[in-house]
Amino acid sequence: MIEEEILRLKEERNALILAHNYQPPELLEIADHCGDSLELSRAAAATDCDVVLFCGVDFMAQTAAVLSPEKTVILPETDACCPMSQMIRPQDVRSLKKEHPGAAVVCYVNTSAQVKAESDICCTSANGVAVVNSLPEKEIVFIPDRNLAAYVASKTDKRIIAWPGFCHVHDRYRAQDVLAARTLHPEAEVLVHPECRPEVVDLADGVYSTSGMAKHARASAASEFIIGTEVGMIYRLVQDNPDKHFFPLKEGTVCLDMKKITLKKVLRSLETLQPRITVPEQVAIRAKKAIDRMLAI
Repeated sequence: MIEEEILRLKEERNALILAHNYQPPELLEIADHCGDSLELSRAAAATDCDVVLFCGVDFMAQTAAVLSPEKTVILPETDACCPMSQMIRPQDVRSLKKEHPGAAVVCYVNTSAQVKAESDICCTSANGVAVVNSLPEKEIVFIPDRNLAAYVASKTDKRIIAWPGFCHVHDRYRAQDVLAARTLHPEAEVLVHPECRPEVVDLADGVYSTSGMAKHARASAASEFIIGTEVGMIYRLVQDNPDKHFFPLKEGTVCLDMKKITLKKVLRSLETLQPRITVPEQVAIRAKKAIDRMLAI
């Protein structure tokens, strides 16, 4: 079986297999750790391994390379990218800093290492509010997700200047989708990601990162949940909570980039240790400062 060969090679290479929550079930099953992007990169940095195989998208593997420069980081499919992360470039950040010289630049982790390197501090979907409120600046340039920026703006008195990027999956949800899902499942809690539009966030029972959803579902007394994030998350939730029921907020909410890695590609990468993801040293040093500043909060 291909899974057995992957596990054999993993031991031989002293490799760690990481899988984002949105990955296909067969990849979640062989992973050493499943979770959100920063959670996984931190796991890689804390693990005594030689190779980090990241089942996710490009910026996630870059973050792992920044936090674990001494390790070989491989991404089985280099064409697996995050469209939102591609909506902003390093030169865009530099222009924003010139336009708003007194503002702090808060950069969502869903960005390239080069964009992180131009930012003052990173944030996740879970800690964006805490990061913004920790800063002395009253004006914040928030990149690249306009919806996460709107969510943070609703929780702070600071002036948020948002870049107009978005996640094409979460941005598809509308208020009528929430109302329709509640009609179908009136006893269910509605949990949505903060990358969703404000109109969707306002109608939800809870707003969580993917890891936050997993924690809430385990702790909640509710037995039914409507999940407003990429549909792959439901597999993880069902595995963790076999006695509970989970329904997608809207059918067809799939990130195709998150589905590009396959078991065959994982096996090939473990055999060849390619494609390897590297970040230029000077970029990595600056990007790590932004990440470390966040982790210190």
